[in-house]
Amino acid sequence: MLKKKQKKELKNFDTDLAKFVPQDIINQAKAEAQKEIFKLKLAELRQNQGIKQTDVDGFSQVSVSRIESRSDIKISTLIDYVHACGFDVEIKAVPRRNKKKEEFVLLKA
Repeated sequence: MLKKKQKKELKNFDTDLAKFVPQDIINQAKAEAQKEIFKLKLAELRQNQGIKQTDVDGFSQVSVSRIESRSDIKISTLIDYVHACGFDVEIKAVPRRNKKKEEFVLLKA
């Protein structure tokens, strides 16, 4: 957990970074970071269930490894993988700017 001082330093870092780096570069870096986080979360989902890569129903160990190392997978593959880990999938559309607008559920599987 970050302390107040650390949070302030991070906020200052973001503000200071924006002074020297173009916004499109910052946005690209954030998008790449989200892709890496996605891969980590897929593996974490499986691991938290106590499932080994070799024990994911319907997937070989090689397939699981590939899924967990890709940042761009088919929705159908994601659904099958998440189901095999004992979870359901819900995909929502969330407003970017107007936070007062409701989320819109696109898919429940």
